[in-house]
Amino acid sequence: MTGLEIAATPRSAMLAPAAMQHIAVVDDEADIRDTVGEYLELKGYRVSRCDGGATLRALLEADTVDLVLLDVAMPEEDGLSIARYLGANTDVAFVMVTAAGEVVDRIVGLELGADDYLAKPVDLRELLARIKTVLRRGARRAAKGGSEAVETPQRVMFGDCTLDTNAHRLIGPDGADIPITAMEFDLLRAFAEHPNRVLSRDQLLDMAHNRGWEPFDRSIDIRIARLRRKIEPDPAKPQVIKTVRGAGYMFALPG
Repeated sequence: MTGLEIAATPRSAMLAPAAMQHIAVVDDEADIRDTVGEYLELKGYRVSRCDGGATLRALLEADTVDLVLLDVAMPEEDGLSIARYLGANTDVAFVMVTAAGEVVDRIVGLELGADDYLAKPVDLRELLARIKTVLRRGARRAAKGGSEAVETPQRVMFGDCTLDTNAHRLIGPDGADIPITAMEFDLLRAFAEHPNRVLSRDQLLDMAHNRGWEPFDRSIDIRIARLRRKIEPDPAKPQVIKTVRGAGYMFALPG
């Protein structure tokens, strides 16, 4: 994870509470792991340092991790391979760090379920802001899955699938769970809250991201394509999430 920019941190800002949320920093360079890890620890997070995919997998088996910060460019098992594992086998949020200009890596990372990405050089203050946003979104979703009332119906049926908004589950026609990332769930919930209505990309970003940074302009398209592969009988001819040319997308529900 080369290309790190370290911003001076006022002493008074070093004790911001984070409720000891657990972050795994995955990078093959020890100095980067230590620099990022020490910064996040000063901000109140519990940090585990991993030098690659094997170390991360062992950590995930032994402990609960709230977020993984994952470098793409690593010599043994690259970050995209690790991201593929995280997206397919866990519900842990992860943020990817890519080289500036590596658009393909960003697109692939989003397709694999990354919750966010950062391009190098990375400013630690921006990194912290992105991490807080991803973790806040997860906390809001967990709260809504408990006692807090939500506007969305608890179970929304579409096609052969059912979205259980309280349990944060996407259920297939056979009753089995379909693996879904945090961002995919937020998108589906946003659609379910506004059925049969055209939503622009900006509206979807506001509803699903709820963050103030300028997003990668293809992130919604990539995630919707990924969702279609999970919920549409024929993703090439979508019947649930329909494209409205020049306007955005519509979540088509009967009656």
